Amino acid sequence: MSLRLVQVNVKARDESALGRFWADALGWGVSIEEPGVVNVEPVGFAWPDPTAVCIDVVVVPDPETVRYRAHLDLATTSAAHQAEMVSRLVDLGATPADIGQGDVPWTVLADPEGNVFCVLEPREIYRDTGPIAAVVVDCADPRAMARFWGEATDWTVHEVTDDHARLRSAQDVGPYLEFLRKPGPRRWWSRVHLDLKPYPGDDQAAEVARLEALGARVVDVGQGDVSWRCLTDPEGNDFCVLSPG
Repeated sequence: MSLRLVQVNVKARDESALGRFWADALGWGVSIEEPGVVNVEPVGFAWPDPTAVCIDVVVVPDPETVRYRAHLDLATTSAAHQAEMVSRLVDLGATPADIGQGDVPWTVLADPEGNVFCVLEPREIYRDTGPIAAVVVDCADPRAMARFWGEATDWTVHEVTDDHARLRSAQDVGPYLEFLRKPGPRRWWSRVHLDLKPYPGDDQAAEVARLEALGARVVDVGQGDVSWRCLTDPEGNDFCVLSPG
């Protein structure tokens, strides 16, 4: 049994506007499944596929009270591309964000609803990831997070140190999942979490039980009667296990 990282879930006051922002930002398309939910994915994409981790924008009444510890890093191919992308994103409604990053080669922005993300300088490791270089999760112990998420999913651990861990799909395609050590209290929040999906034929309840044995905890975030299960990883980061298929 195993799980796939299939999408990043972003909370929003205006799911349509934020979905359009991210579609334009990434050069992807928008599909609306139902009122209150907008899916952003590559044009012609057959979801789920490890070549991309999609974005699911979901409306909530008070998104500012929902706190998660993940953000997106966007890839660029040159200094000119990075500058052009930052300018284009600002034109789309992003704003510069100061999270105490200091003088760094990447640019920190916030989307129109305040979710922080980074536009990276060109890096060889991200040359084949697509527009999303990495999904980055702040944590206290990257080694422990690599162990948990490496066993929770079918993703392969590529690098792990005391400060940083990097995983990628078993097919070695698409973006990376990275855990970055952030000691001390957090000074900023985003409203983003990960969605995992069992493979066809696997059992959702069995997967949830397996995750609990690894250190996850089932939680009630007010989701009501839904087809997915809400959990937290050993450091309290929220994620969901969707129904199989």
